[in-house]
Amino acid sequence: MYAIVEIAGQQFKIEKDQKLFVHRLQEDEGATVSIDKVLLLGNGNDITLGAPAIEGAFAEAKVLGHLKGDKVIVFKKKRRKGYRKKNGHRQSLTEIQISSISATGGKKAAPKAEKKAPAKKAAPAKEAAPKAAKKAPAKKATSKGDDLKKVEGIGPKIASTLNEAGIMTFADLAATDAAKIAEIIADVRGSHVTDSWPMQAQMAADGKWDELKKWQDEANGGVMPS
Repeated sequence: MYAIVEIAGQQFKIEKDQKLFVHRLQEDEGATVSIDKVLLLGNGNDITLGAPAIEGAFAEAKVLGHLKGDKVIVFKKKRRKGYRKKNGHRQSLTEIQISSISATGGKKAAPKAEKKAPAKKAAPAKEAAPKAAKKAPAKKATSKGDDLKKVEGIGPKIASTLNEAGIMTFADLAATDAAKIAEIIADVRGSHVTDSWPMQAQMAADGKWDELKKWQDEANGGVMPS
């Protein structure tokens, strides 16, 4: 039979008649020491565990003598600090001999059954909701405007201003009074002569490009020379 016991804060595996050194005990030489902190008992294949100690189990030992252990040198040094310190230490010990090990009142530990992890239930597959096909927003039907810059005297800024006012085509420009046109582009920098713009726009709307080009070649800044 063997046992694992705690003596003076240390744990030892002991058997009958075994000698061992432990931390210094208070008992005198020749006295009998009772060790009641038995953590484990083993006898062949039978093992009894404590929680933490086995209730009722104990061991007895005889104090053979008190002594000191071998000297241990403790040396401390700090680099580049000029610090050095040397000490010696001899641990006070007690030699004991195990007289007997008793399992009275000890309860055998039941073999631990292996815990099986519970089988995980497969989560039911969630049916994906059919995604509604995104419909592209319907584009508003817009009539393509004419290039009003073909009219002599109209630049990109004026053409943009006229478009914002709803004048998109040559026909729109031809139907607008010259004074109204001048009012629409009043905020556009520069001086602009709008008198001929409806007439030029009408020629462009009628497809009279040669006639319009001839007129523009003879005109000066949209004004026919007098």
